[in-house]
Amino acid sequence: MNKDFKQLAIIGPTASGKSDLAIKIASKIDAYILSIDSLSIYKEIDIVSAKPSKKELEQVKHFGIDEIYPNEYFSVDIFINLYKKVLKRCKKDNKNLVIVGGTSFYLKSLLQGLSPIPELSPDAKLNIDKAMQDLEGAYSFLKLKDEEYMQNISANDRYRIEKALIVYEGSKMKPSEWFKQNPPKPVIKNLSIFNIDVSRDVLRKRIQKRTNKMLESGLIDEVCYLEQKYTRSPNSMGAIGIVEVLDYLDGKTSKEEMLELISTHTAQLAKRQQTFNKNQFENIVSAPLEELEEIILKGFK
Repeated sequence: MNKDFKQLAIIGPTASGKSDLAIKIASKIDAYILSIDSLSIYKEIDIVSAKPSKKELEQVKHFGIDEIYPNEYFSVDIFINLYKKVLKRCKKDNKNLVIVGGTSFYLKSLLQGLSPIPELSPDAKLNIDKAMQDLEGAYSFLKLKDEEYMQNISANDRYRIEKALIVYEGSKMKPSEWFKQNPPKPVIKNLSIFNIDVSRDVLRKRIQKRTNKMLESGLIDEVCYLEQKYTRSPNSMGAIGIVEVLDYLDGKTSKEEMLELISTHTAQLAKRQQTFNKNQFENIVSAPLEELEEIILKGFK
């Protein structure tokens, strides 16, 4: 990494103006942008995710947007690997990095890291594939072996059940014991984090305005297309904005009720994001949107 490489994160609730600020900052500090948004990661989910426009994406090179299809699996592990690839690209191109988005859990995972997973033999892989064909049986088996660890995992959490099986098969240890002996290591050790401080009243108005704009941009058509192509099964189809439109299409709500529900559920999400950001990060700088640009740029002089 070149001596002068710098990276920072901009977080804040949905509809607080993070994307616009990130583009402004990235343009001024010669940086790429890594999005940490659990919905923008998907191709074809454009209006619902309120991802930056094509014009904005052309202004600054973005990563973490349009990476996978809506029916493909995404996890923290995959995100961490994506971050590592972006870091290499920044090194190669001599660029700084701005991390931005509303899914602050991904940012937290970069700061905390993940525990390593044991290597698997071909036979162990076959055993796991066979076991995962009976999810209920796999869950019961693991609960019998390690009740302490499995009590925090639901019986239909395919990803975490498979991960526990991998640990057990690969190490011949209880998952709880493995993770005690192999604690996570931070991926990023030092990171300046800037949080957009915005009142809930202002946020509610912005959310309502954005929801109406989404409708005008073709929200219902996009959800119809996604349902037709991917069905309602993928996790991504349970997102705010998609669920409410599907209920409207099923005749459960009127268009006005649909819009109201999207706004309400988005405002509830924003509240959860604000609470998470306040409680999960140390030494973050919080300021109103109009002040943050100057504050951030001061650190780059």
